[in-house]
Amino acid sequence: MEKIKLKILGVTFSQVQTGAYALILKEENGQRRFPVIVGTPEAQSIAIFMDNLTPPRPLTHDLFVSFAKTADIEIVAANIYKYEDGVFYSELVFIHNEKELRIDSRTSDAVAIAIRLEVPVYTTEEIMREVSVVLEDDDLADNEDDTAKNKISYDIMNIEDLQKKMNDAIINEDYEKASHIRDLINKRTR
Repeated sequence: MEKIKLKILGVTFSQVQTGAYALILKEENGQRRFPVIVGTPEAQSIAIFMDNLTPPRPLTHDLFVSFAKTADIEIVAANIYKYEDGVFYSELVFIHNEKELRIDSRTSDAVAIAIRLEVPVYTTEEIMREVSVVLEDDDLADNEDDTAKNKISYDIMNIEDLQKKMNDAIINEDYEKASHIRDLINKRTR
């Protein structure tokens, strides 16, 4: 079974499911990408880490990573190995006492832990063929890292924080960013 290494583009509001988020994953050496629907706590945990923010107390994923390190458990990968009836199935692969072990995991949790440890996230060619799409917009591909990071942080911010970000963008004369944030604020306050 061919493994495909994935890159985490970010988290955004789900267009499909109200109150949920979409974790956007992309193959590392290609243009195919796919969303995984995740809950708010998992989306926030991923976004907080990707935005280099430090919560005042450890989140569950941080606690898991601390436990693994303390117990001398080496997590080496996260695998998204199956897609069935709209659900992704994942596992964390780890080594303990020189033995490779696998533990079942929700995909959102596996990704949240993998990014904290900087270990690879993989899926299969079969899953990529079934669920991925290719975006043809070259501008999006050129700016995807910045766009994803902005989307992540903006999507989880409250109105007051968005207002501060918009004011900072105006001060820095980044009017495109300010306009984007203004539109988000307007969308939420309607």
